[in-house]
Amino acid sequence: MDAPTTTSSAGNDGGGNSGDWGWFTPSRKQADDQPRSPETDGASEDRAAGRRVSPIRPAGTEAERRAAPPVPAPASPIAPASAVPPASAVPPASAVPPEAGREAGREEHQRPDEAPAPHSARPAAESVFTAPETASPDAILLRRTMAEIEPVSDKVTSYFYALLFVQHPELRPLFPAAMDAQRDRLFKAILTAARLIDDHDILSDFLSRLGRGHRKYGTQPEHYPAVGECLIAALTRYATSTWSDEAEAAWVRAYTSISQIMIDAAAEDELRAPAWWQAEVVGHESRTADIAVITVRPDQPYPFLAGQYTSVETPWWPRVWRHYSFASAPRADGLLSFHVKAIPAGWVSSALVHRARPGDVIRLGPPAGSMTVDHASDNGLLCLGGGTGIAPIKALVEDVAEHGRQRAVEVFYGARSDHDLYDIDTMLRLAQRHPWLSVRPVVSDGPTSGLSGRLPDAVRQYGPWNAFDAYLSGPPGMIRSGVDALMGVGVPSHRIRHDSIEELMAAAE
Repeated sequence: MDAPTTTSSAGNDGGGNSGDWGWFTPSRKQADDQPRSPETDGASEDRAAGRRVSPIRPAGTEAERRAAPPVPAPASPIAPASAVPPASAVPPASAVPPEAGREAGREEHQRPDEAPAPHSARPAAESVFTAPETASPDAILLRRTMAEIEPVSDKVTSYFYALLFVQHPELRPLFPAAMDAQRDRLFKAILTAARLIDDHDILSDFLSRLGRGHRKYGTQPEHYPAVGECLIAALTRYATSTWSDEAEAAWVRAYTSISQIMIDAAAEDELRAPAWWQAEVVGHESRTADIAVITVRPDQPYPFLAGQYTSVETPWWPRVWRHYSFASAPRADGLLSFHVKAIPAGWVSSALVHRARPGDVIRLGPPAGSMTVDHASDNGLLCLGGGTGIAPIKALVEDVAEHGRQRAVEVFYGARSDHDLYDIDTMLRLAQRHPWLSVRPVVSDGPTSGLSGRLPDAVRQYGPWNAFDAYLSGPPGMIRSGVDALMGVGVPSHRIRHDSIEELMAAAE
């Protein structure tokens, strides 16, 4: 969910009584005409009776809360249980969110969302919901709920969005017309944040990036209570064994904290940068039948670092954003370039490759990503680029060249065939210009004048790499095998940088 400008201040101390829980009202009692399922009949209905409710209280920014003491907002309770839509009003999972067909393929190189789940939030499957011994009481309650709903997460997510769009139809325009890629993201982000509730620094960083990056969707602070209400309603319905007064209170406190961090981060970012940039297409060069190099001119200065990425929205698919790496280091003329591969039914990629022409205007989200060069280090750079993943690798090479330091840079450029090495001439010209740069093409299928085989296997043939920082960019499978290969030859994990594999896959769905 997004967070932009501010509203009136409100208390948010997370106290234990219902009036201090936060600024949304959990939905409690199930209506007589509310659809029931075998897993929710009986016990959940008994639990819901006689619960207290909290008023909705819009939240302001941290600066506003410091400037003035909290002033309780007028009570604006959630719709009573009788207003929860009956079965006829809640569209089935197949209809809400509406689907316009899932993309059949995936971008060969797609960057992650603005705030991929921290690695610490992705432990092994068998321990993902196990609370550590030092966990707070709230964290234990949250994880118990998540463990219970995990087997039915699809149902919970569908029910969550059904409630959101039926009870708050004004929010529907904030989401893309087809919800296939979006469907799980908001709900999963909330659950990820809840799991991090005891790790304040990691949680704050994760949510701050999410709040800043999602300003482009146009979400306002007053939208958060609606999300919170529907979250609690969905959990109440499906967490039939672990739900209780205490669990509800823990979720209310957690969601209030989560949303406030995002609101504060977005409001602070609003002072420094726009929610999005308009960018005119000034160059469109087809490299292959399905790959194009696209150059754009932003309508105002666009600050970024080599190795970062941005989100792109085209005029043909409003509110559908996809993520692409910058294919060059920052330029004096302010132009930006991207390498885009069209995939079957890929809405944004196909539009950019086959439909965009000079004069068209697209939107860019803010820059993001940490796959950047540490110019204070003398370590060499070992770069693995697969397919259009060569784009940020090229940007990193240009960045090293512009800083004028003689650091060894070894690039392994992988593709299925020589024909797919669409940018090899550019990379070889860079190698001729800079003696510290070595470029090795690696082809997995068919004859080649370069190296034959898989990219990770080719890297093993060279080295040693103990004095190098590694950068990987490309399809998720290449990144997985590349990381394994690098760690197998002694490169420590903290010196391996790459896109989030989970978010790479999600971004292309």
